[in-house]
Amino acid sequence: QVNLVESGGGSVQTGGSLRLSCAASGYTYGNYRMGWFRQAPGKEREGVAAVDTDGSTSVADSVKGRFTISRDNAKKTVDLQMNSLKPEDTAMYYCAAVIWWRGAISWYSLLPSQVDYWGQGTQVTVSS
Repeated sequence: QVNLVESGGGSVQTGGSLRLSCAASGYTYGNYRMGWFRQAPGKEREGVAAVDTDGSTSVADSVKGRFTISRDNAKKTVDLQMNSLKPEDTAMYYCAAVIWWRGAISWYSLLPSQVDYWGQGTQVTVSS
């Protein structure tokens, strides 16, 4: 049984920080790109950050310079460090896993159906 379990969401004020963590189990973790999506009310789900099987990372332009992603293959975890949070970062954040052979598709262009596994989501709320 595949599980992606997120933790670390919460409420902070503008300028604050949060660290999201995702623990994976039930599949061959090393064969999958890992990352995060988010969805705000009334908006489409969007890619936030990703880390490939070789450890290379990327973040969306909207969070560049503020968010950092990392993965630990031994622990099968992926973390998202979020600094200088803004109200527009308020959303449900989802951990996601995508099989390596979809690597030619940008994380930020993936359709929800192209994501192999999803976590249940963790809420991040940033107040002004």
